[in-house]
Amino acid sequence: MFSLYAADNKRKYMKNNDKIFAVAPMMEWTDRHCRYFHRRLTRRALLYTEMVTAAAIMFGDRERLLGFDTDEHPVALQLGGSDPRQLAEAARIGEDYGYDEINLNVGCPSDRVQNGRFGACLMAHPQLVADCVHAMSKAVAAPVTVKCRIGIDDQDAEEDLERFVRAVNDGGCKTFIVHARKAWLNGLSPKENRDVPPLDYGRVYRLKQTYPGLTIIINGGIQSLDEAVEHLGHVDGVMMGRSAYQRPALLADVDRRIYGDTRPSVSLEAAYEAMIPYCAAQIANGGKLSSVTRHMLGLFQNMPGARAYRRCLSEEAVKPGADHSVMRMALDFVRSPDASLLSSAA
Repeated sequence: MFSLYAADNKRKYMKNNDKIFAVAPMMEWTDRHCRYFHRRLTRRALLYTEMVTAAAIMFGDRERLLGFDTDEHPVALQLGGSDPRQLAEAARIGEDYGYDEINLNVGCPSDRVQNGRFGACLMAHPQLVADCVHAMSKAVAAPVTVKCRIGIDDQDAEEDLERFVRAVNDGGCKTFIVHARKAWLNGLSPKENRDVPPLDYGRVYRLKQTYPGLTIIINGGIQSLDEAVEHLGHVDGVMMGRSAYQRPALLADVDRRIYGDTRPSVSLEAAYEAMIPYCAAQIANGGKLSSVTRHMLGLFQNMPGARAYRRCLSEEAVKPGADHSVMRMALDFVRSPDASLLSSAA
């Protein structure tokens, strides 16, 4: 549906980053099927891959890890790692695949990531991050960006964040995506690190004031486009994670609200219909219907028939031999809410 805009979107992203709305990289969520679906809803939002380690790209199945549909542009590749040479090579490979941006993860607090010496623990080593960014920037023409936290553990003073940003900026990074929570590397699980440390949006705002020449994108706890618009009065961009994934309908209004796009917004039903041939193609290539439809469960949230729609996709799409006809069955519950009420009562 948006294929006519893919190349144009790529060019616009490369030329103009005045306003940015991004869907956050989320492990096991923002895979290629999720991104293709989200692109049915918004032409302009910047989409991110799940984090892919540089080592996996060097030694793994690159097509499985990096392959994506050209309709996904603009799309950024998020890398994990701490070896400058390895990250530089992974960035070069990612750029060859066509990604519009290469992002370094300096924000994930999971034990597995820490054991590999990447993610949020790297905030304690700003010069190493600067070396990584410098090597990556020399290897690619695409922008190299960093996603980080406002702090880690006891390294939580405003001066610590500024010191980190200053060092990494010296390494060549001009864009920082800042999750407005600190990360506790010991004592909290990754899930708790998304909710327990308090949000401090003011610290991210002040970072922008201190470094007006940098592009600062705020992330963490943002629930609505109204909140996104308010943040854009203080910073250059907004990244939304779980809310965009769980309530994808809000993405249909991003182009108008954030980018001032005057073209008609796509209807939710039209976006859903556009996914049916995509699912049919995936199944024909040996894929499973549920691998795609699991990302679509929240599309019609709070609409009549939404409960029966979700139940249909959840229960029917996982069955052996499930095909795109399940998608039409699920859509009928939204088109005919009375039938969905009977189904729910059955």
